[in-house]
Amino acid sequence: MPHEKEKEVVIRALIAASNLCMSIQNDLIGKHSIQKEDRSPVTVADYGSQAVICKILSDAFPDDPIVAEEDSKELSKPGHAEILSQVTHYVSASSSRVSSGEVCRWIDLGTGSISRRYWTLDPIDGTKGFLRGDQYAIALALIEEGTVRVGALACPNIILDVHGGEKSRGGLFVAARGQGTVQFGISGNSGRKIRIANINSPSQALFTESLEPGHSHHHLQLKLAKKLGISRPPLRMDSQAKYAILARGEASIYVRIPSPQTPNYREKIWDHAAGSILVEEAGGKVTDALDRALDFTCGKKLENNYGIIATNGWLHRTVVDALGPLLP
Repeated sequence: MPHEKEKEVVIRALIAASNLCMSIQNDLIGKHSIQKEDRSPVTVADYGSQAVICKILSDAFPDDPIVAEEDSKELSKPGHAEILSQVTHYVSASSSRVSSGEVCRWIDLGTGSISRRYWTLDPIDGTKGFLRGDQYAIALALIEEGTVRVGALACPNIILDVHGGEKSRGGLFVAARGQGTVQFGISGNSGRKIRIANINSPSQALFTESLEPGHSHHHLQLKLAKKLGISRPPLRMDSQAKYAILARGEASIYVRIPSPQTPNYREKIWDHAAGSILVEEAGGKVTDALDRALDFTCGKKLENNYGIIATNGWLHRTVVDALGPLLP
């Protein structure tokens, strides 16, 4: 099967990063965060996760660029020495003992450029969810010729089986183009194929959206839900875990329209590449709000796209048509 090595490496990398993040969440939750220029929190887990994943990817595919969210610039500043020490501690615990300098070099393996074939990584998608002990995801995708070929999300806090008696937590979701989407336990065990919900009436659909009001246009999305006849309140979650629950049929519609405070906002590639292929390979559809395919060739942002619509496929045209007149 195509991309077998890539899938194996992705699974190994995300299991290692998940173990690191779960250890950090247990030990340090709420204690260590710094502020980037855009004021979004960056935790020890962001840097540790990126270091571990980039090292594993680089060893396996040394010629592939990695385009990731973080770099070591902030971490290397003198005032952040304690955080760098913590990152080094957890990275060493996850592999072999390494120096702070090596950790920074591994993080900076993620400063590559868009090319014909490249990886894109969000080491902690949903940092605020992580800090709350709620939903977050580690998102990794391989893009070739502008098409997502392999994508995976590790969601350590997601309920693995919402219909099961035991509410065990932690899911690893993996998809390769033309091969479907598989959900594993967070340790890579008990894999099973998952599918979108077979719902063709929007009134029966569950709507999911970002938890943070600054991340999407909640008021417009509420009007859309009412227009579609959806009476149930939306399921609001941090991170690309929303794509995972849509892929396994727990929700059927995910809409993300830029907030009125940031109308010109364009989505980052690492925030949607992995999630989009999970939904598509599970039978769903993902486009922007204008029903255009997501364009991963423009750089770190989806410059040629506006907003996101992800559905089970059956409802896609209905959602697009209902949303159009509501767009600013």
